Amino acid sequence: MRNKNKNNLKAILKPKLTPQELPSLIRGFDIIGNIAIIEIPRELTKKQKLIGNSLLELHKNISSVFKKGAAYSGKFRTRKLIWLAGKKSKETLYKENNIRLKLDVEKVYFSPRLANDRLRIARQVQVDERILVLFSGCGPYTFTLSKNSPAKEIYAIELNPVAHKYALENQKLNKSNNTIIIHGDAKKELEKIIAKNKKTNSKNQLKFDRILMPLPKGAEVFLDVALKVTRKNSIIHFYDFQKENEFELSADKIEKACKTAKKRYKIISIVKCGQNAPRTYRICVDFKVL
Repeated sequence: MRNKNKNNLKAILKPKLTPQELPSLIRGFDIIGNIAIIEIPRELTKKQKLIGNSLLELHKNISSVFKKGAAYSGKFRTRKLIWLAGKKSKETLYKENNIRLKLDVEKVYFSPRLANDRLRIARQVQVDERILVLFSGCGPYTFTLSKNSPAKEIYAIELNPVAHKYALENQKLNKSNNTIIIHGDAKKELEKIIAKNKKTNSKNQLKFDRILMPLPKGAEVFLDVALKVTRKNSIIHFYDFQKENEFELSADKIEKACKTAKKRYKIISIVKCGQNAPRTYRICVDFKVL
């Protein structure tokens, strides 16, 4: 969850920070299970332990506070976290949308800010849909769909071995019987499915009614293989980062991929899923393959 209880944190820290330091305080922070993750500006580095302990004082449900290190990076989209206060464990149990997720917040990419969008998609699912979740992580989309939709089968593909391990644990934790958890590169795993489909009669080919692509940077390079495992009227949820008033650039990526694949399509909606930076948004483009 994204905590917006800004005034209390500021009130607690007001007597402890100088008038020059207080305006630099970034008061919003993420809570994942019993762990708080906060951004500390450079000018407050000397006060970061104080800020961490103040968060523990303010929120009794928090047992650990970590500072964001560098930005997300690497092929697993993870980032370094720096301990500030409380317990040093980075493993937690997080709850949202009637599911539970066990994860290590440093070794696994996870955003609690997408909880509402995950449920938004789950509510669109029709009876007996076969769904594919690419870049599935520890399973937030996978198990939200499993628990909150009438999907028949949900295939989930994740490259990060640590995230995959947690996904298998979360499959048991959520007693999910309609999920197939796959460890591997999304493109390579889809190419295996495509190759197998070519040797199978059309009735028994593995195709998907809905595909989720929650990789907000670079997901367009996977559109070609994703389109090859769609059927008529399949829905794709394509995530991207775009500046305000430039959302059409994401639609252009879809148009280019569909043109190359010789697929007709229709944009259903473009949904803001959160702000990544000033005037820059994470968006989800929902489109139908005709």
